[in-house]
Amino acid sequence: MNDVSASYDELPDGLLVADDQGTVVAVNSAAEKLIGCIAHEVVGRDLRDVLPLYDAGGNDWWRCTDPYGGLVTRTGQPERQLALGKADNARQLLVTARYVREAPRGKVARLVVSIRDAASRDRLERNRADLISTVAHELRSPLTSVKGFTATLLAKWDRFNDDQKKVMLETVNADADRVTRLLADLLDVSRIDAGRLELHRQVVDLEHSIRKAFAGRIASGEPETRFVLKMRGELPEMWLDPDKVDQVIGNLVENALKYGAGTVTVSLTGTPAGAEVTVTDEGEGIPAEMLARVFTKFWRRADGGRRQGTGLGLFIVKGLVEAHGGEITAGRAATGGAEFRFTLPAGVPSYDA
Repeated sequence: MNDVSASYDELPDGLLVADDQGTVVAVNSAAEKLIGCIAHEVVGRDLRDVLPLYDAGGNDWWRCTDPYGGLVTRTGQPERQLALGKADNARQLLVTARYVREAPRGKVARLVVSIRDAASRDRLERNRADLISTVAHELRSPLTSVKGFTATLLAKWDRFNDDQKKVMLETVNADADRVTRLLADLLDVSRIDAGRLELHRQVVDLEHSIRKAFAGRIASGEPETRFVLKMRGELPEMWLDPDKVDQVIGNLVENALKYGAGTVTVSLTGTPAGAEVTVTDEGEGIPAEMLARVFTKFWRRADGGRRQGTGLGLFIVKGLVEAHGGEITAGRAATGGAEFRFTLPAGVPSYDA
């Protein structure tokens, strides 16, 4: 069984194997970590003592399932969340069991129990709940506005002059754009999580991308003097996805404007391997204790005690940068504000259709 045990160690989930008497004959390294044991100390002991499992009602799972008795047609137990012991703070595990019989309808010759930490499943469920809550909240406001203005126009069209109608339709159009951006963000998150983000590379002028981000904000009413571009070194030929690069730079510039203060400075530096881009502002910056969380889903900088946006922007930025093979970090700028620094490799030509 030693060779078999060694192969079990390669599995990501915890695994315990018992013989026809319920005696542990193998434990892999993942199971050692999950239940806090040492393999050679538990091999030879009864599995039910090594792995005391209880359901939410405090019932002994082994007694309820009776793996070595009961119906001979059973092949195992589906995954369930169980507690490792009776204590209120007992570790929660996701447990499945497989009954290996000597023959069809024969006695159980080997019991294989797979375990994994339930915390990761709980985090996933919380993320899903947060996503649903965020989407519902972010959609409610623009859709309420769209519904209100369109209903008003349809019911009272003749009561409004052309200027009033134009203002209402412009508001509807802006809110429709907001919904479209949210849906695009959600699709990006889904693709990043699934590892299905596609890049369509071509030669990209990073200086032009930065100036385009500035121009967009200036057209929205920001003073031109608030933006500074610094160029350092010579850039190699950059093969990148232009839309994704615009999204990264635009998001970081908008973030600096929304949560920072003073001048927004973007530094573009050529390196032998590609380019380095740094975006800084002159605001209060990000607290040091928060820096490790800025690229996680739903993280948002406080703004006067309020939390704005979906909290997905920086998560998407990180995913887009890493999809290009680059890296991104957050820190404090010399001006005291926030600093986001990312690298992009020069890349290679794309032959996507």
